Amino acid sequence: MYSFMGGGLFCAIIGNILIVVSTATDYWMQYRLSGSYAHQGLWRYCMANKCYMQTASIGAPKLFPWSHKMASEITGAVLWFVQAYWNATRAFMILSGMACFAGIMAGILSFTNFSAFERFSRSFAAGILFFISTLFVLLAMAIYTGVTLSFLGKRFGDWRFSWSYILGWVAMLMTFFAGIFYMCAHRMYESRRVVGSR
Repeated sequence: MYSFMGGGLFCAIIGNILIVVSTATDYWMQYRLSGSYAHQGLWRYCMANKCYMQTASIGAPKLFPWSHKMASEITGAVLWFVQAYWNATRAFMILSGMACFAGIMAGILSFTNFSAFERFSRSFAAGILFFISTLFVLLAMAIYTGVTLSFLGKRFGDWRFSWSYILGWVAMLMTFFAGIFYMCAHRMYESRRVVGSR
């Protein structure tokens, strides 16, 4: 039981670190723009060794090189959509990090013997929190992937997902396995408790 909890705690700590690094760094997508390489994250985009905040007004001329008349008609709705998808991805990544951190705290408490809680309830709570964290990362990655493939990727000829994006998917796997490990620990504790009560 303790080996499952230890493995789960290890996966959760690594997963939480990856969530924070993925969310904070600026390499979700790399592309070629005006003959030079650029990259962007959830908060900033960088080009020509300078980084700018990821706002709709700054990104508009670079993302939408249409005629001025057409851009003025379409840009308002499109920019709102792009900003909403960035905000949704950011929010889900932050919520995932918070759920994973809470799961880590519950997981650490699973090793202690407080009389106010049963050990199985703490390991079960940790497992549920890790699955919630997994769900939030999955939602963030799905939103970012969907919008990038269907919308942003079409605006750039030479682009690719980069390492911050990949870390997000790896973090999802780590939090999922942490949840599996803690659920296995919970099942082992329950089966021992039932056998012991006979």
